[in-house]
Amino acid sequence: MDKSLPAEDLDRLFDSVEDMSEYIDHDSTRPLNLEPKRVSVDVPAWMVQAIDRQADKIGVSRQAFIKFTLHEKLETLRKC
Repeated sequence: MDKSLPAEDLDRLFDSVEDMSEYIDHDSTRPLNLEPKRVSVDVPAWMVQAIDRQADKIGVSRQAFIKFTLHEKLETLRKC
């Protein structure tokens, strides 16, 4: 980080959509809400079979396919 700035000034920069990158210490930042959470979902056998077929088609695990598909759907819904 090259410079520091009071929080009020950073707020003003943010609100005016100005570049704040020179005031951010990228070495100490971390992404938010990326820690894994276990979720258990019961689905019918036909759905598991369909998921497995699609996952096999693209060469990924069942879990990776489910994560990818949920992410795509959530991004689509977020844009609505």
